[in-house]
Formats: sequence, structure tokens, C-alpha cells
Amino acid sequence: MIRKTEPGGPQTAELAELIASCSWFLNVLAAVRAGGLPDAWVGAGVLRDLVWGQRYGGGFDPQDVRDVDVAFFDPNDLTHSNDVAATELLRRREPAVPWEATNQAAVHTWYENVFGTGPVDALRSIADAVATWPETATCVAVRLDPAETLHVCAPFGLDDLLDGVWRRNPGRVTVELSRARLARHEPSRRWPQVKIIPP
Repeated sequence: MIRKTEPGGPQTAELAELIASCSWFLNVLAAVRAGGLPDAWVGAGVLRDLVWGQRYGGGFDPQDVRDVDVAFFDPNDLTHSNDVAATELLRRREPAVPWEATNQAAVHTWYENVFGTGPVDALRSIADAVATWPETATCVAVRLDPAETLHVCAPFGLDDLLDGVWRRNPGRVTVELSRARLARHEPSRRWPQVKIIPP
């Protein structure tokens, strides 16, 4: 159950309505809340899949979800084992969910090696992290607090997510990486009504 949204406004209410209509996603949010990870949010691809599946595709099927990105912020432990432990904690709560928990405070320690880029600055907060995610429509994360208030973190707003626009976020993602993601995710096939802005 979602009692209210923070921040308020028609777009967050619209997003909350889409989330509230999916018991699977509400269960994911409840599991993350119960897990107690520091400053933990759910977002990126799974949230896009939910919204675009319902609004621009043939519906949303949890069986099609590749992973559930849980972004948390723990500056006290930047080790890879922290991500592993966080993912395992969530897996024990909901074994059927394909969890992938990532400490956003530690991204700068591995990003260069994984993506073959130059070094990146340390992220200072979840909002700072969400603002670096690959597409503007996926630069959104949500969490449910104990009072059943849905909190929304959307550094670039909710327009592209709700309006079905695939657009590269140039903040950290190269054109080459963006093109590879476009080919891999096939948005025009999965969500025929989505507008694609080529990288």
C-alpha cells in the first residue's frame, strides 16, 4: 500500500499509481525496506520496464525482469564483498527476485576497470548516483518508508520515464556504450510506442 508520495505533484502521483497496481513491485519495495540496507532504493531498468510495459508495451511480466537494481549508500565499506552480502541478504528474503545490490559509494573504485573509461569521481549521495545512470528514463529510483510513503529520486524529472522517451544520459555514458545498450535492450521491439532519440 502507498499512502502518499514524496515529493508531491501529479507526476509522482502518476508513477505511484503505476507502482501500486503491481503487487510484485510493491513486494520488492517492502523487501528492500525490511532488509535495512543504508539509504537503499530500487530503480533503473526494473522501474522503466514496469512503467513502459504497462504504458507502451504488452504489459509488465516479472518473469522478464533481468535484474532488480538496488542502489544503497554505505561510505564505511567500499569492498566488493559488501555488494555481495547486500545482494545475498535480499535473496534470502525473496529468493525468486533477481537482486543486484550495488553500493553507490564504491562505484568509483571499479567503474574504470569495468567500463574501460577514465577514472570517475566518488559519488556523494544516491541522488548523485542516480544522475549518472545510462538513460534519462532510467535515472529514477524509488523507496517505500515505514509509513508507506513512496519517495521518488529523479534528478532529471519524470518526463522521459512517463512519456516513453529513450534518451542517452551524457553525464557518464559514452555514445558507443549507449549504442550497445540500445542494440541489447531493443526498446522499439519491447515497447513499440516508445520514442527513441538516437545517441
